[in-house]
Amino acid sequence: MTTLNKAQQQAVNTLEGPVLIVAGAGSGKTKVITYRILNLIRKGVSPSNILAITFTNKAAKEMRDRIENLLTEDVSLNLPISIRERPFVSTFHALGVHIIRENAAILGLTKHFTIFDRSDSRRAIKQAMQECSIDPKQFDPGTILNMISRAKGDNISRLEYFDATKSYMEELAAQIWEKYEIILTKEKALDFDDLLSETVALLAKNEPLRKHYQNIWKYIHVDEYQDTNKVQYVITKLLAGTHKNICVVGDVDQNIYSWRGATIENILNFEKDYPETAIIALEKNYRSTKTILAAANSVIEKNLLRKKKTLYTDNIDGEKIGLNASYTELDEARNIADTARDLIEKGIPPRNIAVLYRANFQSRAIEEAFIKKNIPYQLVGVRFFERKEIKDVLSYIRAALNRESWGDVGRIINVPARGIGKATVAKIMSERPELLPPTMKIKIDGFWKLLDDIQLEIRQKKPSEVVKFVIKETGMEQLLMSGDAEDEERLLNIRELVTVAAQYDEEKQSPTLRSDFVFPGIEKFLENAALASDQDDLVKDRDAVKLMTVHASKGLEFDQVFIAGLEQDLFPFKHLDDAGISSAEAEEERRLFYVALTRARNKVHLSHTLIRTVYGAQRVNTPSEFISDIGQDLIEEQAPPEKPTGAKALFIDF
Repeated sequence: MTTLNKAQQQAVNTLEGPVLIVAGAGSGKTKVITYRILNLIRKGVSPSNILAITFTNKAAKEMRDRIENLLTEDVSLNLPISIRERPFVSTFHALGVHIIRENAAILGLTKHFTIFDRSDSRRAIKQAMQECSIDPKQFDPGTILNMISRAKGDNISRLEYFDATKSYMEELAAQIWEKYEIILTKEKALDFDDLLSETVALLAKNEPLRKHYQNIWKYIHVDEYQDTNKVQYVITKLLAGTHKNICVVGDVDQNIYSWRGATIENILNFEKDYPETAIIALEKNYRSTKTILAAANSVIEKNLLRKKKTLYTDNIDGEKIGLNASYTELDEARNIADTARDLIEKGIPPRNIAVLYRANFQSRAIEEAFIKKNIPYQLVGVRFFERKEIKDVLSYIRAALNRESWGDVGRIINVPARGIGKATVAKIMSERPELLPPTMKIKIDGFWKLLDDIQLEIRQKKPSEVVKFVIKETGMEQLLMSGDAEDEERLLNIRELVTVAAQYDEEKQSPTLRSDFVFPGIEKFLENAALASDQDDLVKDRDAVKLMTVHASKGLEFDQVFIAGLEQDLFPFKHLDDAGISSAEAEEERRLFYVALTRARNKVHLSHTLIRTVYGAQRVNTPSEFISDIGQDLIEEQAPPEKPTGAKALFIDF
């Protein structure tokens, strides 16, 4: 184990009792966990007595592979352990499945119980709503499902939730939850959250069962402990039992998933839960340059909710952090694309370059710039024009222009929900409307009237105004505004579509086109959107620049990292309801920026715009406070372009 540094060696050798490893970004935490497991086996611990839990299947597989390699390559180990006896390495949910399957009869299940995925759960929630005489068109089943899911993640039972309801929506959710449970029971199924909550119930209520698993897994490891929610915390505490041989690895400064239920208190209070805790800090970074780490340290040290540590490295000082102030998001995207192209021409593989942003809607301008510059890119997630909400808006416009476009009609006739089913659509498409009952004819007539209204807007208004009309009059805006955080992201995306359409507001009729092309702006808008959608599917892990949100970049690293949109109210992010940002939210935004910085090995490029078009309107921006947190000696500012690209004169009345 001579390849371990002093702190890593200490973590690997501290085998008994509770251990908290505070592992900074790029500090080799996976290496420490795997070598610690190897050391336990060297000391005589049976591999079957060791449990390691992480968060993703990919991380679990990587850990299993590393452990397997260490065990097979270590000549000092006695051969009997090679009889396929290995530590149990899995995600939390896989662990839950394992325990539940072994004890399925206690829960009234078979070992082959069904696991509901998200779509199964939505279908069951909708059925439960109907049984409660609650209109799924009035209350989104997805929102109800998220409320129930969050409660389960907080280790709150249905009865506890019912007793604590404070609002009408919570009362509805509690009522629906009861019916939802009945459906799950009837179908001998558990949903994704039940895999954890039912595991807690088994361990907490059945002492012999709990002791059985405590005796099996006498040494427990939990990776990314800062990302655990309450129910995951309880599982680890129950399994640790009286032996308390629990080693958790995490970094408060990388806690960025509170919106998923992750509880930062779990890692902050670990010593209170386990007073005998040995605390070991891994502060040596093997990834980034001294300049990048200095910037990251200066940013994160402003947070109060953290365990103090300072990353350092033996790597070179490296280049200064680039800072580019652009006039508009189009200029920003063009500058990023130009710089990325220059880097690629200098020999940096595209796959070693990443562009990070706070919100998904920012990808649109960046994608367009990369397409124009013919730079290969891979969007981690769904491309802008392929997102469902974007395609829905475009389908409304296409259907308004062409009633025989049945693909578009079928897509949006029940979006938002109007109570028009597939059978009804089939009757309409077969041109047999006489088979429809009177109430359904009224709904269908209302839909055709909506398309007529959209067509009238197309004839009279600019493309950006048409998109605004569709968003509002179809009910999509109202639906998404009343939804959850994912719906807020969708709302931001369709509002970004207004900005896209505004580029075609002044489109003039081409003399080469036939005279019946009377809507040149909207036609060009639809044409370009269709061409962007027809791009070949992205090939996984191809040699291309990666575009993604900062959240999606967690756990990844790149030679060159661009962080776009560093403006107040965008990064740090301010929600659409105009409410102020809380201190907890502010600290999480700072942690998110810290994560973005520490993805880079060699160079970070920061950018912000003076003007950003949001929902079709130009907004004057203030640079993000995060920029000023970085010492000026670490930053190399680049001059903005002489004049903005595609921006009109902006007059500000103070």
